[in-house]
Amino acid sequence: MRILVTGGAGFIGSNYVRKLIGGAYPAYAEAEVVVLDKLTYAGNEENLAPVAGDPRLSFVRGDICDAELVGKLMTGTDVVVHFAAESHVDRSILGSADFVLTNVLGTQTLLQGALDAGVGKFVHVSTDEVYGTIESGSWTEDHILEPNSPYSAAKAGSDLIARSYHRTHGLPVCVTRCSNNYGPYHFPEKVIPLFVTNLLDGKQVPLYGDGLNVRDWLHVDDHCRGIALVAESGRAGEIYNIGGGTELTNRELTEKLLAATGRDWSSVRPVEDRKGHDRRYSVDITKISTELGYTPQVPFEQGLAEVVQWYRDNRAWWEPLKQRAALAGS
Repeated sequence: MRILVTGGAGFIGSNYVRKLIGGAYPAYAEAEVVVLDKLTYAGNEENLAPVAGDPRLSFVRGDICDAELVGKLMTGTDVVVHFAAESHVDRSILGSADFVLTNVLGTQTLLQGALDAGVGKFVHVSTDEVYGTIESGSWTEDHILEPNSPYSAAKAGSDLIARSYHRTHGLPVCVTRCSNNYGPYHFPEKVIPLFVTNLLDGKQVPLYGDGLNVRDWLHVDDHCRGIALVAESGRAGEIYNIGGGTELTNRELTEKLLAATGRDWSSVRPVEDRKGHDRRYSVDITKISTELGYTPQVPFEQGLAEVVQWYRDNRAWWEPLKQRAALAGS
């Protein structure tokens, strides 16, 4: 069996690859794994270092919009797990062209390549942000799409393209929509790694608005296990929400990170709220739990403590990334 993983050098994709090569998903214990990654600012081959020597793993640097390359890689591929995406909301607000190009056209290029090659399963990894914002309750998979940022709008577009390839061509596509991920190897522009690394260095952290926006937190190990279940047994044409079950306001999350790093509220700098900032996300995971037996297994307090310790222990990984970002003015 051969699995093509796009964006496999990014945060979530590399976690999936490390787990897969390490034997966490028995159905794919002997699978050959090909990673396709453009290595933009958030992609990092070092994320694959723990499994880089495994003979089943090969790495290809390339663009998912490159139809010729995609066509070559799809030949002989059994399963595609598609993580590759531009994903940072703030960057999408500053400029959305790359988000539309990569997330929409890139996904279509992959889907067409998979269709032409007769791929047996295509898992398109998406986000709960496509649903918009919800005041109470939780989204089920049949909720309408109401994205509010250029990032989430581009992801919604990619979801619909993926759906169309199943409906029109019969390509066996599944879509997953996850809540906010956290874990090791997370590029330090997102809230948890940004806050942890700043606080470890004695710097302030920026808290948007009143800090009462709510997110559901999902450990990356649980997310990737859910994706593996969908890849193995998910029904073609279906959407599966994957959540962690821990809802926190940004202010509550900040309090936990301050405590974990020995800092206080003097380390927090209130900033103007993000444009179009969604107030609350919450996904209903009944479907994936009932059909595929998924449950989140990493308790949030344990997972967060382990992540903070990982950043303490791995300065050599994140310090160069922050330095390069500062030089680039981001």
